[in-house]
Amino acid sequence: MDLFNIYIMGSVQIFIGFYFLTRFLKKKVSCLYFFLFSFAGFIFISVIPSGSMIELVLYVLLLTTGGIFICQGDRESVVLYAVLTAEIMQLSFGVINSLLTILYPWLLSFDHKRVGILLMILGNVASCFLAVFCYWLVWRYFSFYDTIKKKYLLIILTPIVMIFFMEQYISSVIYGNLNIADENGAAWYKNHVQLLIIQFLGMISLFCIMFAYKKLLENFHLSTELSLLEQQEHSLNQYVEEVRTRYEKTKSFRHDIKNHISVVKELLQRGRTEQALDYIGDMESMATELSFSCSTNNPVVDMLVGNKLGIAGALGMDVHCSLILPYPCLVRDIDFCVILSNALDNAIHACQRLDHGEEKYIRLTGRIQGDLILLEVENSFQGEKLPPRGTGLSNIKMVAEKYQGAMSIKTQGSACILSVLLIIPQHPGSSSQQTDSFDEAGSRRR
Repeated sequence: MDLFNIYIMGSVQIFIGFYFLTRFLKKKVSCLYFFLFSFAGFIFISVIPSGSMIELVLYVLLLTTGGIFICQGDRESVVLYAVLTAEIMQLSFGVINSLLTILYPWLLSFDHKRVGILLMILGNVASCFLAVFCYWLVWRYFSFYDTIKKKYLLIILTPIVMIFFMEQYISSVIYGNLNIADENGAAWYKNHVQLLIIQFLGMISLFCIMFAYKKLLENFHLSTELSLLEQQEHSLNQYVEEVRTRYEKTKSFRHDIKNHISVVKELLQRGRTEQALDYIGDMESMATELSFSCSTNNPVVDMLVGNKLGIAGALGMDVHCSLILPYPCLVRDIDFCVILSNALDNAIHACQRLDHGEEKYIRLTGRIQGDLILLEVENSFQGEKLPPRGTGLSNIKMVAEKYQGAMSIKTQGSACILSVLLIIPQHPGSSSQQTDSFDEAGSRRR
């Protein structure tokens, strides 16, 4: 029975613990490593006395070693999950054993030996099932590996370690003061109910701590996203202000155009051709400053796209813009800017990651038909898989869904294509020609 209870079930516990540790760390480990780890656990069981605090601490160290050297996980995450794995296993066996010990006095009328064997097998199997269920809950709902912040790790690790040692201490105190028999010699297990309650509350406390930590990480993430959105809104507002300033300058230029023409006419009539040409050159420079490098029919978007594609062109990327937007329409300027600024920023970053000598290009196109607006940003891309979606793509998706549309991103050979569909009724004042056509004249190349 000792062979089954200590060595076989002990090896099963170690195997289950290491398997779920790899799942928590999101690592794939070959079967050979599972065999080697179980063999090391078997030797560990043979050397260390069963049921002692030293056994539990060394089990945590064994899991930590496997997590670092076999799974190649970072130390902070491995320590957290190793302690959590050992504590869940310990509490699972404690809860089931306390339940069975409470039931044991009611079974004394039966054969003691058979009852003992049955309870031992039932206790080990039920404890493993409870531990597996708890591990699954942690893996399914409380997996922090992708979002663990090292500076916040002590927030969750400290209370878990405290529960880890307090459960062991309380268990040893209660069992140490256990009254085995009353004055008539009958078995008396008055302390097991207390221990069951303590272990059950300890298990619940673990999940409460993990739930609170998960919410804390979500709040930190939302705060970061909110800060980025505020910065982005500030940047977009600057674009809007710059467009307004340029509009005022254009309005002033148009107001003075008659005076400029009169001056040129007067100079030509007096035969001052060179002065007239110089004056016309100055007027041309002013007109160039007031014009946009990319014409989309939306002045705010013109400013944004011209700025982004100007940056890309300065970095040696081939840029192409073929986009006409309905103006005015019911899509807010800032929403167009959120889509295009994030899309072009991602495209520029993707091109910058390419090796020297590889083709680097960005193509911005758009198709408009009826109430549908399709924006596409294509850029050169290197790699087999797309990077995980960050805040920028999340913002684009949020804006697309705001207008009952959708966002998709895919790779096609060495290109990455981001498509955004907006479904929006046209402004009553917009012309049908703007709505149903695609103007190639807006194309620009650098």
